[in-house]
Amino acid sequence: MTAYDTDNIFAKILRGEMPCHKVYEDEHTFVFMDIMPRGDGHALVIPKNPARNILDVDDQDLVHVMATARKIAQAQIKAFGADGITINQFNESAGGQVVFHLHVHVIPRFDGIALKPHTGQMEDQDILAANAEKLRSAL
Repeated sequence: MTAYDTDNIFAKILRGEMPCHKVYEDEHTFVFMDIMPRGDGHALVIPKNPARNILDVDDQDLVHVMATARKIAQAQIKAFGADGITINQFNESAGGQVVFHLHVHVIPRFDGIALKPHTGQMEDQDILAANAEKLRSAL
């Protein structure tokens, strides 16, 4: 397996070298808005400790990531009036992983509304900021 790259974009976000729309942070995890959301309120949960993906993450870090994902899902239901939540997590290129720092996608879902395709189109920064504020307020 390939070694963890300390210069991946999520590592840079954790170090404050890249901007993000932060939603939540605790001792073990960090949450921010996905810049190419597949739905309104789409957030990413990452561990603060280096982990390429689920194949090499420390067990306790994985527990913290999933507990935070649940917290964010509960906030998304409240903040966006979501009917459900989709949680995605991809591992290695063949599994669909693009950024090689473990991350969990937490996406609010609404009856009758499909996920947007992953097109690489970035969301308007004002919309991301407003959605981050809605989530922070719901936590």
